[in-house]
Amino acid sequence: MPDDPTEATKPQAPTAGPLWFALFTEIGIIGQLSRTLLEKRLPEGLISAHFAVLNHLARLGDGKTPLSIARAFQVPKTSMTHTLAILEGRGLITLAPNPADGRSKLVYLTEAGRAVRQGAIDGLSPDIEHLAKLYSLEKVEQIVPLLEELRQILDTNRPG
Repeated sequence: MPDDPTEATKPQAPTAGPLWFALFTEIGIIGQLSRTLLEKRLPEGLISAHFAVLNHLARLGDGKTPLSIARAFQVPKTSMTHTLAILEGRGLITLAPNPADGRSKLVYLTEAGRAVRQGAIDGLSPDIEHLAKLYSLEKVEQIVPLLEELRQILDTNRPG
């Protein structure tokens, strides 16, 4: 029993576990809401996973193997192969033999793929303008570096 009877009635500070869970819950919900918003701006038949691959190649450079892309997204190679087949079928990427390893291929964005990516980004402009009226740029400037830091920590500490 505590010496001070008011001690038992004081609110307890949150422990790290629930706070981290709350953080990941909020990030997950934000991710779902932003995916839905993005998918409304994509051409018919494309989903956020397709855009993510186009965006990955545009940001980090193409000429990557399907396996390296699958690892970046932490999905099975078979899932990435399916995604790449859809993108290739729509003319958004091309697959070319890998000169360093005849058993694998390299993935390249086509001009159509770059255009679809940019079109989706441009299509989000009205949504972003609306959000900018509701959430200050100063808050965005504060939160982006924190989220980048968290992403880097999570990325370098992937399990297994």
